[in-house]
Amino acid sequence: MSQAETVPPSGTRAGTGTGGGAGAGTPGPRPRTPLSHPFRTLGLLRSEVATTFRRHRTYALLAVLAAVPVLIGIAVRIETGGDGSGGGAGGGPGPAFLTQVTNNGVFLVFATLAATLPVFLPMAVGVVAGDAVAGEASAGTLRYLLVAPAGRTRLLLVKYASVLTFCLVATFVVAASALAVGALLFPVGEVTTISGTRIGFGEGLARAGLTAAVVAASMVGFAALGLFVSTLTNSGIGAMAATVGLLITAQILDSIPQLSGIHPYLFPHYWMSFADVLREPVLWDDLVKNFQLQGVYAAVFGSAAWARFTTKDITA
Repeated sequence: MSQAETVPPSGTRAGTGTGGGAGAGTPGPRPRTPLSHPFRTLGLLRSEVATTFRRHRTYALLAVLAAVPVLIGIAVRIETGGDGSGGGAGGGPGPAFLTQVTNNGVFLVFATLAATLPVFLPMAVGVVAGDAVAGEASAGTLRYLLVAPAGRTRLLLVKYASVLTFCLVATFVVAASALAVGALLFPVGEVTTISGTRIGFGEGLARAGLTAAVVAASMVGFAALGLFVSTLTNSGIGAMAATVGLLITAQILDSIPQLSGIHPYLFPHYWMSFADVLREPVLWDDLVKNFQLQGVYAAVFGSAAWARFTTKDITA
């Protein structure tokens, strides 16, 4: 065998080196993580959620929501003296669940969610959702997020996931505050359902947790609507105001009897169906309709937000 047959051609690998040169055995460049790698997405989501909950505005919104159960609990305590004279299953006057708080502090969870759901909770969600994209644009940080690189579709999904995280946290802050205040100011024990049956304290707590989860899920469609509005403007304040304005408009339309034909298509129409969780057995008809309606709103306005954001000229 000749020498030419034993020496590898120039520029080809022999073993771990190349052509027997000084770079023999030197490892090649480390492969870069693909931009679509799930760990990159999780890291971006973690950063976005942390940014959302580090803002002073977020602290203020959560503080206001946590204060609502305190105010309601103190008002009921002062009004009734905490002796149950104003409540009971037969109840006296007052909003649903509120007349039963004096007999069982767990009902303060349901009463507070019923009080915050029409206005306070969705307004807080509207502020966070409306500011998700428009706030970045007005601050001049949106284009820097896109050259990170994050990718427009992935960034929009992360923004939406961050808003949904706020929905969940905000709802459970209300529920946790109400449970703590209810246990402090009123007796706790077996829970009387709307159907008149009694369930144990542990099951009552589970129903309260399920109620909070249902309320959080009720914000899914509205959050997508707010995100879509946020992609239409570079003004964070304008997007927040428009989102809250749409919320108020939808609730006004839902309260007009002459417009009953469109009520089932308005995103707040089935919000109060969470009360069916406290029936025995749980009535799922309106709850399922609520979930389906929220899913439709999320699909429609999420797609609209994606179409707008992916074609938008980012200048800020």
